[in-house]
Amino acid sequence: MTLPTTATEPTTATEPAAEPTVSARTFSAVLVANRGEIACRVIRTLRDMGIRSVAVYSEVDKDAKHVSLADTAVGIGGTSPADSYLKIDAIIDACRRSGAEAVHPGYGFLSENVAFAKALDAAGITFIGPGIGAIEVMGDKIRSKNHVMAYDVPCVPGIAKPGLTDQDLIEAATEVGFPLLIKPSAGGGGKGMHVVERAEDLASTLLTARRVAASAFGDDTLFLERLIRAPRHIEVQVLADNHGNVIHLGERECSLQRRHQKVIEEAPSALFESLADGAAHRARIGEAACNAARSVNYSGAGTVEFLVSDEHPDEFFFMEMNTRLQVEHPVTELVTGIDLVEWQVRIAAGEVLTVAQSDVVLQGHAVEARVYAEVPERNFMPSMGRVVALAGHG
Repeated sequence: MTLPTTATEPTTATEPAAEPTVSARTFSAVLVANRGEIACRVIRTLRDMGIRSVAVYSEVDKDAKHVSLADTAVGIGGTSPADSYLKIDAIIDACRRSGAEAVHPGYGFLSENVAFAKALDAAGITFIGPGIGAIEVMGDKIRSKNHVMAYDVPCVPGIAKPGLTDQDLIEAATEVGFPLLIKPSAGGGGKGMHVVERAEDLASTLLTARRVAASAFGDDTLFLERLIRAPRHIEVQVLADNHGNVIHLGERECSLQRRHQKVIEEAPSALFESLADGAAHRARIGEAACNAARSVNYSGAGTVEFLVSDEHPDEFFFMEMNTRLQVEHPVTELVTGIDLVEWQVRIAAGEVLTVAQSDVVLQGHAVEARVYAEVPERNFMPSMGRVVALAGHG
C-alpha cells in the first residue's frame, strides 16, 4: 500500500525555497537488487507508481514471492548470496538484460557497498540511494564521527583516529574516562563492542577486541568512547533531495535489544512522549540529524542514530548514519503517512522534495517486533531457526 504524501511548495527544513528548474525524469523500469520482505515491499510501491519492477533471483529463490510479484524477473545464478545477490557484475548484467534504468538495493547485501555504487555509475545506471561520497564517509565510524562534529553534531567523548595502536588507546583512556567502550571502526550491529570498567583490564580486552574485529569485519581498527549509562537508542529518519532540501520525519526508538540487536522498534519515542518538553527535544535531535545529512550532501532516505541518556534526556550523541532504508522504516511511515520508498525513487529521479518540515505531523504510535531464534543448549547463541507453525490473515 502506498501511503499518501503531502504536496506543497518546495522547502528546506527552515524556510521556503525558490522553486528550482528541475529536469526530473520518470524511470520506466527499476531493478530491486534484493530478495524477501524488502524486495516485495519495494516492488509494491513501484507498482503503485506505475514503474515496471524487475526482480533478481538465485537458483534457490526462483519460486520466491518477490519473483512472482515483479513484472520481470531475471535469474542471476548461484545458490549462495556471494554467487548471486552480492555479485555486482551479475546485477549490472541483469539491468542491461531487463532494460532497468535504476537499482533499488533494499537493505543489507549491496545497499551500502561503495564499489557497487561506483559500478552502477560507470554503467550509466542510477543508484537509488545517496552519493558515493556520503557512503564512503558514513561507512567508517571513525571518519564519520570526526566529520559530523564540524557540523554541530554532538558525539560521545572519546578518541577516534585511524591507525591507533593498543598503546595509543591505553594512554588516551585516562582522558576518555572509565567505564569506557571499545568499538570496532568497521563494525555494526553491536558485534565486537567491549565494556571496560577498570584501567587494569584494558590491555587484555583490546587484544580480544582486535581479534574479534579482524575476524568479523576484516579490519581490526578500534576506537574508544565513554560508556553512557542507561542509554536509549534513538534514530532519526531523514529525507534529502538533490536541491538542498533536508527534513527529518521524527524518531524511532529501539532501546529494547538482545545482544546489541534490535528487538522492538517504535515511533515516536516513548521517552520524548513522556517529557513535558518532548517536542523541543525532538526538534533538537532532528536538526542534528539534518546537519549530519547536510555534511555529506546526502540524497534520499537515511537514518542517523543517536545515544540518548535516560538519566539526562537533554543529552544526545551521534553514533552513526545508515545510508540506506532501515528494516524498521514502516513504523515511521505509519505515524507520518509518508512512503519512504516512493520518495527514494522520486529523489533519485531528480524530483524536488515537496514535503516541508512543518508538514511532518506524527499521528498515533507504531511498533515493530523482530522474531529471534536461539539455541538454549549453546548458551542461547543466535540461530537461523526453523518456522514450525505460521498463522496470519490477509
